[in-house]
Amino acid sequence: MKDTVSIVGAAHTDVNHDSAIKHVTGGADYTDDIALPQGALHAYLGVSDVAHAKLHSIDFAKVLETPGVVGVLTTDDVPGINDISPTHLNDEPVFPTDTIQFHGQPLFAVIAETRDIARRAAELAEIKYETLPHALDPIEAQNAGYPHVTAPLKLERGDVAPAQAAAHNRIRGRMRVGGQDHMYLEGHIAFAIPGEDDDVVVHCSTQHPSEAQHMVAHVLGVPSNAVVVNVRRMGGGFGGKESQMNLFCVVAAMAAKKWNRAVKIRPDRDQDMTATGKRHDFVIDYDVVFDNAGRIQAVESSFAARCGFSADLSGPVTDRALFHADNAYFYPNVRLNSHPMKTNTVSNTAFRGFGGPQGVIAAERMIEEIAYATGQDPLDVRKANFYGTEDRNVTPYHQVVEDSILDRLVGELEETSDYRQRRQDIIAFNQSSPILKKGIALTPVKFGISFTATWYNQAGALVHVYKDGSIHLNHGGTEMGQGLNTKVAQVVAEAFQVDFSRIKITKTTTEKVPNTSATAASSGTDLNGMAALNAVEQIKERLVKFASENWDVSPEQVIFLANHVHIGEEVLPFDAFIKQAYLARVHLSATGFYKTPKIHWDRDKGQGRPFYYYAYGASCSEVTIDTLTGEYRVDRTDVLHDVGRSLNPVLDKGQVEGAFVQGMGWLTTEELWWDDAGRLRTHAPSTYKIPLASDRPRVFNVKLADWSENRELTIKRSKAVGEPPFMLGISVFEALSMAVASVADYRECPRLDAPATPERVLMAVARLQNGA
Repeated sequence: MKDTVSIVGAAHTDVNHDSAIKHVTGGADYTDDIALPQGALHAYLGVSDVAHAKLHSIDFAKVLETPGVVGVLTTDDVPGINDISPTHLNDEPVFPTDTIQFHGQPLFAVIAETRDIARRAAELAEIKYETLPHALDPIEAQNAGYPHVTAPLKLERGDVAPAQAAAHNRIRGRMRVGGQDHMYLEGHIAFAIPGEDDDVVVHCSTQHPSEAQHMVAHVLGVPSNAVVVNVRRMGGGFGGKESQMNLFCVVAAMAAKKWNRAVKIRPDRDQDMTATGKRHDFVIDYDVVFDNAGRIQAVESSFAARCGFSADLSGPVTDRALFHADNAYFYPNVRLNSHPMKTNTVSNTAFRGFGGPQGVIAAERMIEEIAYATGQDPLDVRKANFYGTEDRNVTPYHQVVEDSILDRLVGELEETSDYRQRRQDIIAFNQSSPILKKGIALTPVKFGISFTATWYNQAGALVHVYKDGSIHLNHGGTEMGQGLNTKVAQVVAEAFQVDFSRIKITKTTTEKVPNTSATAASSGTDLNGMAALNAVEQIKERLVKFASENWDVSPEQVIFLANHVHIGEEVLPFDAFIKQAYLARVHLSATGFYKTPKIHWDRDKGQGRPFYYYAYGASCSEVTIDTLTGEYRVDRTDVLHDVGRSLNPVLDKGQVEGAFVQGMGWLTTEELWWDDAGRLRTHAPSTYKIPLASDRPRVFNVKLADWSENRELTIKRSKAVGEPPFMLGISVFEALSMAVASVADYRECPRLDAPATPERVLMAVARLQNGA
């Protein structure tokens, strides 16, 4: 049978984001758009104004005297367990009982008739405390004897010490890598509606509805089945809504149950930034041994992270930093150690890449060091150290790299970007230009895909086919603008062979799919797409059996094709066929399930296969700096990225573009700064600079490696796309490094910490000019 008619919106085709028009016209509904019921209240957090102190008392007299204030929530109002730690370490109270651990820590919540009343009244509490010494960064914390917030990790393979002892070339260095605020467009928000008995419904902006559900139940002291969490969509997340929403959901639910009225909590941007965690900053010490050709012989590195006052997700984040400390390169002998340090700052959390970018940039800095020391083009050093396919292919955590396409991918980008000629031209330009200097760099990425907490690698879905032929889709993933719902709907449409428009995508809710994993680790489509496909296959199996028995044909003669069902010689429209199946009492609903195969991880041994597969990419960036001011611009970037067999090329390309710009921002303009008192001073868009449209590369060429196909059995042989391209922004950082190095005729690798703000670029130039 020839397929002469195709469906609209099949997998592997460009389909607009299902909410794209709503996004740009203001028609998309978010949590803050839900109409409040009569009598709804508002909550606002009261926070500390000291980084570390013994808490003696809080006087709420002036707060409670304020007209419109209904009451105050404190630790005494917690009916269950006063802990919202996502790793269940009992180290993150809703409100503290005796010790303040960071500036801006929530101490209580004011409940009032309006948000403005609650916000103003929260400033009236009189807090008495005894100030204690504080430590703000990981080195300061180590020197002060602060503990790890969670057990550190060591990865080791080979024998480092003999390689170091026999070293012909050895470089030791230290690099500071800054954190990053998520700067999602929609801030944190939760809206709780009390129900009968123990019941409560929470609408919120979260990447992890099941965790919000369990945390609310944990704090309220009720079973999880009493709590429903709903998420239609988020206005961005980037990891900042994986665990950080726990506090807001819990406060709204506590207040709703205490006063038996609906309660909404929405912090302003300043409080959102000071009270919630960010990307971890790291201090990375590295010791690399290499031969005269620049091939690495041994690496020893330690990664000290500013984790904040509690563990949150710092354990798996610092683990993943170690997992990616090799990036694309084989280390014959390697020893890596993490140091997740407690500090008197807000607890840092998940962020796009989840520690991986901090590991990758350490690898790239070592490659740059080797290139300058041996007088080579850094790209040649990179290629000499790439993972092999038959040998030189075992990672520091003992997983064999079986799917590397870096030689082909980097080779193609090297040619299409005209890297070699442009580098020669740039060197010539720098020789004749005393003020403006240029740089160029081509950097790769190898990124492991799967949750390293193996149990999270599972997903569920629920699919209904109604008797009119319309289809209802629900799954455990959450939509935050990345297009997850669109891709999963494409999978369902193609499996049923119906148009995309027939699929109704519904809100994520714990009422329909239980025990979901966070939409994180770039695994949303991998997991939920497969779960939805499993549900469709169950329904189709029943339908094929029905058709085979009623039309007396073999199952092979029942074919779903282009909004029709072919049964032998007869062809029925899909909706007509479904109506007949309904009349025959065929079950038209199914729950799907999927768990990622092959993965396993033994953290105590530091060995296993934590990743199902790897995604690859490369970018080539050219920059120009002004050596008098340190200011710079990105002149051109070329990207070639591997997404396997793309489910939706236009959405994937958008993810690559956005990830690159966000990664570039992390390494250039986005600087988090605390003063000596422990106050975050970059706490609003006025003081924290994310990239603008004018900061993007002047020429920005992005291409997907359309020849790539995942060798593992993922959904339609696609690959994850959310996080891997974030690290392509490193090419901008290394291009800036080359431009700086040119002022000293490339004799040494510049000391350049991240983010490479204009001030840091200017200071790096001055150091080289002064011979320091």
